[in-house]
Amino acid sequence: MDFKRILLKLSGESLMGEQGYGIDSKRLQDYAEQIKEASEMGIQVAIVIGGGNIFRGLSGASKGFDRVKGDQMGMLATVINSLALSSALTALGVKNKVLTAIRMEPIGEYYSSDKAIQCLEEGKVVILSAGTGNPFFTTDTGSSLRGIELKADVMLKGTRVDGIYTADPEKDPTATKFDEISFDDIYNKGLKVMDLTATTMCKENRLPIYVFNMDVYGNLKKVLSGEKIGTLVTL
Repeated sequence: MDFKRILLKLSGESLMGEQGYGIDSKRLQDYAEQIKEASEMGIQVAIVIGGGNIFRGLSGASKGFDRVKGDQMGMLATVINSLALSSALTALGVKNKVLTAIRMEPIGEYYSSDKAIQCLEEGKVVILSAGTGNPFFTTDTGSSLRGIELKADVMLKGTRVDGIYTADPEKDPTATKFDEISFDDIYNKGLKVMDLTATTMCKENRLPIYVFNMDVYGNLKKVLSGEKIGTLVTL
Protein backbone atom coordinates (compact mmCIF):
# COMPACT_ATOMS: atom_id res chain seq x y z
CA MET A 1 0.00 0.00 0.00
CA ASP A 2 1.10 3.54 -0.74
CA PHE A 3 0.31 5.99 2.05
CA LYS A 4 -0.10 9.71 1.46
CA ARG A 5 -2.26 10.45 4.51
CA ILE A 6 -2.59 8.25 7.60
CA LEU A 7 -4.67 8.25 10.75
CA LEU A 8 -2.46 6.91 13.54
CA LYS A 9 -4.35 5.60 16.58
CA LEU A 10 -2.16 5.42 19.66
CA SER A 11 -3.01 3.63 22.89
CA GLY A 12 -3.14 5.72 26.04
CA GLU A 13 -2.16 2.63 28.05
CA SER A 14 1.05 2.30 26.03
CA LEU A 15 2.08 5.81 27.10
CA MET A 16 2.40 4.52 30.67
CA GLY A 17 5.48 2.54 29.67
CA GLU A 18 6.59 0.57 32.72
CA GLN A 19 5.06 3.00 35.20
CA GLY A 20 1.53 1.62 35.48
CA TYR A 21 0.01 5.11 35.37
CA GLY A 22 0.47 8.49 33.70
CA ILE A 23 2.98 9.36 30.99
CA ASP A 24 6.38 7.71 30.64
CA SER A 25 8.71 10.38 29.22
CA LYS A 26 10.85 7.83 27.35
CA ARG A 27 7.84 6.23 25.64
CA LEU A 28 6.56 9.69 24.73
CA GLN A 29 9.94 10.57 23.22
CA ASP A 30 10.02 7.29 21.27
CA TYR A 31 6.58 8.01 19.81
CA ALA A 32 7.50 11.59 18.91
CA GLU A 33 10.71 10.51 17.14
CA GLN A 34 8.87 7.86 15.12
CA ILE A 35 6.15 10.35 14.14
CA LYS A 36 8.87 12.80 13.07
CA GLU A 37 10.32 10.07 10.81
CA ALA A 38 6.90 9.52 9.23
CA SER A 39 6.43 13.23 8.63
CA GLU A 40 9.90 13.50 7.07
CA MET A 41 8.88 10.76 4.60
CA GLY A 42 6.37 13.27 3.22
CA ILE A 43 3.38 11.46 4.72
CA GLN A 44 0.53 13.51 6.18
CA VAL A 45 -0.01 12.32 9.76
CA ALA A 46 -3.17 12.74 11.82
CA ILE A 47 -3.17 11.21 15.31
CA VAL A 48 -5.81 10.12 17.78
CA ILE A 49 -4.54 9.06 21.20
CA GLY A 50 -6.48 7.27 23.91
CA GLY A 51 -6.67 8.28 27.57
CA GLY A 52 -6.53 4.94 29.39
CA ASN A 53 -3.24 5.79 31.11
CA ILE A 54 -5.12 8.50 33.04
CA PHE A 55 -8.82 7.63 33.08
CA ARG A 56 -11.19 5.29 31.27
CA GLY A 57 -14.87 6.19 31.19
CA LEU A 58 -16.02 2.56 31.13
CA SER A 59 -13.94 1.53 34.13
CA GLY A 60 -15.13 4.66 35.94
CA ALA A 61 -18.74 3.67 35.27
CA SER A 62 -18.08 0.23 36.77
CA LYS A 63 -16.92 1.96 39.96
CA GLY A 64 -20.06 4.04 40.29
CA PHE A 65 -19.27 7.10 38.15
CA ASP A 66 -22.08 8.43 36.01
CA ARG A 67 -21.28 7.07 32.52
CA VAL A 68 -21.62 10.44 30.77
CA LYS A 69 -19.40 12.19 33.33
CA GLY A 70 -16.93 9.27 33.21
CA ASP A 71 -16.67 9.48 29.42
CA GLN A 72 -16.18 13.24 29.63
CA MET A 73 -13.32 12.66 32.08
CA GLY A 74 -11.88 10.18 29.59
CA MET A 75 -12.09 12.80 26.84
CA LEU A 76 -10.11 15.23 29.00
CA ALA A 77 -7.50 12.51 29.59
CA THR A 78 -6.99 12.30 25.81
CA VAL A 79 -6.45 16.07 25.72
CA ILE A 80 -3.71 15.80 28.37
CA ASN A 81 -1.99 13.07 26.33
CA SER A 82 -2.37 15.12 23.13
CA LEU A 83 -0.74 18.16 24.74
CA ALA A 84 2.14 15.97 25.97
CA LEU A 85 2.67 14.55 22.48
CA SER A 86 2.41 18.02 20.93
CA SER A 87 5.07 19.30 23.33
CA ALA A 88 7.39 16.38 22.53
CA LEU A 89 6.95 16.93 18.78
CA THR A 90 7.57 20.67 19.10
CA ALA A 91 10.80 19.95 21.00
CA LEU A 92 11.92 17.89 17.96
CA GLY A 93 11.08 20.73 15.58
CA VAL A 94 7.95 19.06 14.19
CA LYS A 95 5.17 21.52 13.40
CA ASN A 96 1.90 20.30 14.83
CA LYS A 97 -1.59 21.37 15.82
CA VAL A 98 -3.88 20.09 18.58
CA LEU A 99 -7.57 20.15 17.65
CA THR A 100 -10.25 19.34 20.22
CA ALA A 101 -13.73 17.89 19.68
CA ILE A 102 -14.98 20.07 22.55
CA ARG A 103 -14.40 23.82 22.64
CA MET A 104 -11.53 24.58 25.01
CA GLU A 105 -9.51 27.42 23.54
CA PRO A 106 -6.71 28.30 24.20
CA ILE A 107 -5.76 24.68 25.03
CA GLY A 108 -6.54 23.58 21.47
CA GLU A 109 -8.46 24.80 18.47
CA TYR A 110 -11.98 23.49 17.90
CA TYR A 111 -11.96 20.62 15.40
CA SER A 112 -13.34 20.79 11.88
CA SER A 113 -12.37 18.47 9.06
CA ASP A 114 -11.57 21.44 6.80
CA LYS A 115 -9.17 22.89 9.36
CA ALA A 116 -7.52 19.52 9.97
CA ILE A 117 -7.05 18.85 6.24
CA GLN A 118 -5.62 22.35 5.72
CA CYS A 119 -3.06 21.75 8.50
CA LEU A 120 -2.14 18.34 7.04
CA GLU A 121 -1.62 19.86 3.59
CA GLU A 122 0.61 22.50 5.19
CA GLY A 123 2.82 19.68 6.46
CA LYS A 124 1.75 19.83 10.10
CA VAL A 125 1.10 16.77 12.24
CA VAL A 126 -2.48 17.05 13.47
CA ILE A 127 -3.39 15.67 16.91
CA LEU A 128 -7.12 15.11 17.29
CA SER A 129 -8.23 15.05 20.92
CA ALA A 130 -11.37 14.64 23.07
CA GLY A 131 -12.66 11.69 21.06
CA THR A 132 -15.84 12.48 19.16
CA GLY A 133 -16.90 14.97 21.83
CA ASN A 134 -19.76 12.63 22.77
CA PRO A 135 -20.16 10.04 25.54
CA PHE A 136 -20.63 6.33 24.72
CA PHE A 137 -18.04 6.45 21.92
CA THR A 138 -14.53 5.07 22.33
CA THR A 139 -11.38 6.64 20.94
CA ASP A 140 -11.34 3.73 18.45
CA THR A 141 -14.66 5.02 17.11
CA GLY A 142 -13.25 8.55 17.20
CA SER A 143 -10.30 7.32 15.13
CA SER A 144 -12.60 5.67 12.58
CA LEU A 145 -14.67 8.83 12.28
CA ARG A 146 -11.65 11.12 11.90
CA GLY A 147 -9.94 8.76 9.45
CA ILE A 148 -13.06 8.75 7.26
CA GLU A 149 -13.60 12.52 7.54
CA LEU A 150 -9.99 13.28 6.66
CA LYS A 151 -9.97 10.81 3.74
CA ALA A 152 -7.01 8.90 5.18
CA ASP A 153 -5.59 6.02 3.15
CA VAL A 154 -5.43 3.79 6.23
CA MET A 155 -5.93 3.72 9.97
CA LEU A 156 -2.74 2.53 11.64
CA LYS A 157 -3.64 1.09 15.03
CA GLY A 158 -0.52 1.10 17.19
CA THR A 159 -0.89 -1.38 20.05
CA ARG A 160 1.22 -3.53 22.37
CA VAL A 161 0.93 -6.60 20.13
CA ASP A 162 2.26 -7.11 16.60
CA GLY A 163 -1.06 -7.78 14.89
CA ILE A 164 -4.33 -9.68 15.16
CA TYR A 165 -4.26 -13.23 16.51
CA THR A 166 -6.73 -16.12 16.74
CA ALA A 167 -6.78 -15.43 20.50
CA ASP A 168 -5.10 -13.06 22.96
CA PRO A 169 -1.37 -13.91 22.53
CA GLU A 170 -0.65 -12.56 26.03
CA LYS A 171 -2.98 -15.23 27.48
CA ASP A 172 -2.88 -18.05 24.91
CA PRO A 173 0.59 -19.23 23.76
CA THR A 174 -1.00 -21.26 20.92
CA ALA A 175 -2.56 -18.17 19.32
CA THR A 176 -1.53 -17.66 15.69
CA LYS A 177 -1.24 -14.37 13.84
CA PHE A 178 -3.10 -13.24 10.72
CA ASP A 179 -1.12 -11.34 8.08
CA GLU A 180 -4.37 -10.21 6.49
CA ILE A 181 -8.01 -10.60 7.51
CA SER A 182 -11.37 -9.31 6.30
CA PHE A 183 -13.82 -7.26 8.34
CA ASP A 184 -16.36 -10.08 8.02
CA ASP A 185 -13.88 -12.61 9.44
CA ILE A 186 -13.34 -10.34 12.45
CA TYR A 187 -17.09 -10.39 13.10
CA ASN A 188 -17.50 -14.10 12.44
CA LYS A 189 -14.55 -15.15 14.60
CA GLY A 190 -15.51 -12.72 17.38
CA LEU A 191 -12.05 -11.11 17.41
CA LYS A 192 -11.60 -8.01 19.54
CA VAL A 193 -9.67 -5.63 17.30
CA MET A 194 -11.71 -2.52 18.06
CA ASP A 195 -15.24 -2.04 19.30
CA LEU A 196 -17.96 -3.00 16.82
CA THR A 197 -19.03 0.60 16.11
CA ALA A 198 -15.49 1.51 15.02
CA THR A 199 -15.02 -1.66 12.95
CA THR A 200 -18.37 -1.24 11.20
CA MET A 201 -17.63 2.40 10.33
CA CYS A 202 -14.31 1.41 8.76
CA LYS A 203 -15.94 -1.43 6.81
CA GLU A 204 -18.83 0.68 5.50
CA ASN A 205 -16.50 3.50 4.44
CA ARG A 206 -13.76 1.23 3.06
CA LEU A 207 -11.07 2.47 5.43
CA PRO A 208 -8.49 -0.32 5.86
CA ILE A 209 -6.99 -0.89 9.32
CA TYR A 210 -3.41 -1.96 9.94
CA VAL A 211 -2.64 -3.30 13.42
CA PHE A 212 1.00 -3.30 14.55
CA ASN A 213 3.19 -2.97 17.63
CA MET A 214 4.00 0.72 18.07
CA ASP A 215 6.03 0.05 21.21
CA VAL A 216 8.92 -1.43 19.20
CA TYR A 217 11.04 1.53 18.13
CA GLY A 218 11.21 1.95 14.35
CA ASN A 219 8.08 -0.07 13.59
CA LEU A 220 6.06 2.90 12.31
CA LYS A 221 8.67 3.58 9.61
CA LYS A 222 8.73 -0.12 8.71
CA VAL A 223 4.95 -0.14 8.20
CA LEU A 224 5.09 3.03 6.09
CA SER A 225 7.95 1.54 4.05
CA GLY A 226 5.81 -1.48 3.18
CA GLU A 227 7.25 -4.09 5.54
CA LYS A 228 4.62 -6.64 6.57
CA ILE A 229 5.07 -6.65 10.33
CA GLY A 230 1.42 -6.45 11.43
CA THR A 231 -2.07 -7.40 10.28
CA LEU A 232 -4.04 -5.68 7.51
CA VAL A 233 -7.83 -5.58 7.80
CA THR A 234 -9.65 -4.98 4.51
CA LEU A 235 -12.91 -5.81 2.76
